[in-house]
Amino acid sequence: MSREFTSRVIYSAAHVVADPLADNGPGRPAAVDWDATIAFRRHLWDLGLGVADAMDTAQRGMGLDWEATKQLIRRSAEAAGPDDLLACGVGTDQLGAGPATLDEIRATYLEQLAVVEDAGAGTILMCSRALAASAKGPDEYKALYAELLGEVSGKAILHWLGPMFDPALEGYWGSSDLEEAADTFVEIIAENASKVDGIKMSLLDAEAEIALRRRLPEGVRCYTGDDFNYPRLIAGDEFGYSDALLGIFDPLAPLASQAAKRLDDGDVAGFHAILDPTVPLARKVFEAPTFNYKTGVVFLAWLSGYQDHFKMVGGLESARSIEHFGQIVDLALEVRLFPDENLAIDRFNALLKTAGQPPRTLA
Repeated sequence: MSREFTSRVIYSAAHVVADPLADNGPGRPAAVDWDATIAFRRHLWDLGLGVADAMDTAQRGMGLDWEATKQLIRRSAEAAGPDDLLACGVGTDQLGAGPATLDEIRATYLEQLAVVEDAGAGTILMCSRALAASAKGPDEYKALYAELLGEVSGKAILHWLGPMFDPALEGYWGSSDLEEAADTFVEIIAENASKVDGIKMSLLDAEAEIALRRRLPEGVRCYTGDDFNYPRLIAGDEFGYSDALLGIFDPLAPLASQAAKRLDDGDVAGFHAILDPTVPLARKVFEAPTFNYKTGVVFLAWLSGYQDHFKMVGGLESARSIEHFGQIVDLALEVRLFPDENLAIDRFNALLKTAGQPPRTLA
């Protein structure tokens, strides 16, 4: 059973564990080790973090199709205890690659919303590639989001995902100009505030997030999705703070839990002492091309002993270089991330051997 933090709401966008014996090559249907996947979610809940599941980058961006995503939503909801936070993404990825009408986009969103609500999970309305390609301007975004929020039984989190995570979302909210897009986003929130729990900002732009956070209606949370600037944004300032829904809080979950408890105790300096040193590691994991960050997340889960292999859905274990992995290991050792450093080095050395590289030793 999770321990609820009193000062912030903290979600981790949790990765899925691939079946290591299945054909999980590029373009193949996802084959998931469901027992290991759910065990990792229990690990997060035990640390007091919420789980954000079926998300556009953390899971679907790993290669999960809609059929596998439906299983993930249902299995995670069945595993969650009464005090465990679980929110699941609602999108339109079951649409094909071709053009779609607004009616088709609406119907697809509603199909996914029904699955999430039937499972009893919270709702995260995600950006839609199909909508980005089809919408003719801000008014069509406003109308569709108002309709969707009207169908949500409770409240939803709205997700603004930037093109650094998904280039197909360039120009979302009807403009490539950040300020114009923000104006439309704020209008949607203000006009539907009673149905909006909060927003998730994933633009990797701290100043833009702070500016938008200060424009939110009272009672609407800002969940930072900024994996570069999260300590500053979560700590906040005299005008407010961000809660969190972060991919980097998958590998950093134990440290994130410790830091959140420091905030609960009013120890802001202690919060920064824990999380500030982790930023170089986060920036390395999320370096361009940012959408390949999942490889680093799963790599760290393997080295930390949370799963027994380094195989990924879609063959994404090959998306980063050996040099990149070595830099991640160095930065993770600096913040004492690994529960067992000898295990981490032994596993990294096994990977190095496949690349014909000499083994590493602990300093």
